[in-house]
Amino acid sequence: MKILLTGKNGQLGQELQQRIPEGIQLVALGRDELDITNCPQALEAVAEHKPTVVINAAAYTAVDKAESEKEQAYAANATGAENLALACREFGARLIHISTDFVFDGRQSTPYRPQDTVRPLGVYGESKAAGEAAVQDLLPQAVILRTAWVYSAHGANFSNTMLRLMSERDHLGVVADQIGTPTSTHTLTQAIYKLVGKPEAAGTYHCTDAGAASWYDFAVAIYEEAKQLDLLPAEKQVQIKPITTADYPTPAARPAYSVLDKSRLISEVGVEPKHWRQALREVLKEKSTA
Repeated sequence: MKILLTGKNGQLGQELQQRIPEGIQLVALGRDELDITNCPQALEAVAEHKPTVVINAAAYTAVDKAESEKEQAYAANATGAENLALACREFGARLIHISTDFVFDGRQSTPYRPQDTVRPLGVYGESKAAGEAAVQDLLPQAVILRTAWVYSAHGANFSNTMLRLMSERDHLGVVADQIGTPTSTHTLTQAIYKLVGKPEAAGTYHCTDAGAASWYDFAVAIYEEAKQLDLLPAEKQVQIKPITTADYPTPAARPAYSVLDKSRLISEVGVEPKHWRQALREVLKEKSTA
């Protein structure tokens, strides 16, 4: 089976390249090789490589910058998704499109189901919701896979930022009133490749690790696990203080609660997510032995 992957240089793209299952030929393209905002380029890439499946891991993900770069966010997240859906429809390829918890407003108190109404709070979420809608309209058999709070051993993410700040500072304030689920790229990659092997899978699925946490909980866990794995010096002490969203204003509003209901992915695709704390331990262990 041949897969065409977009966004090869992102943290998910890198993980997908590192964990290719047997029997799969992966063609991974970065933005310099395929600009998904350019429709002729998208059509040409799918025509040339003739993939069975296209995985769209390319996205504009700078949540705060999106508020002032609306055109760029929509180009990648909405127009880009639409172009790939058109190309897949034209050449008979399946599409697995990666989306986000930011399509929800965070006003629920129970996990969001795939069929729940999207109500994004900012430009990033709006652009991703527009991309989802375009994919659904053009290619109803496509898979839309929403995820949240993604991190890995490499790249720019919350876990690596926290490790850097913990090595530099003695005190940190971390938001404690936004609740979601950290998601390892290990988990996300496993789910994507399982979906690749289920040609009958279609529609929207949710994928995160198990459990729920605040950013403060996540930061405390990173500190504790990093100390055990010697990623931080034994003598290094960092006080982590819970703060509110109001204490840490950002250009983009964020959902206060964005835990995702994964039951469809578990029952139909056979993905069994680990608890987020166990997944974190594995990622940091990988980092400590790199």
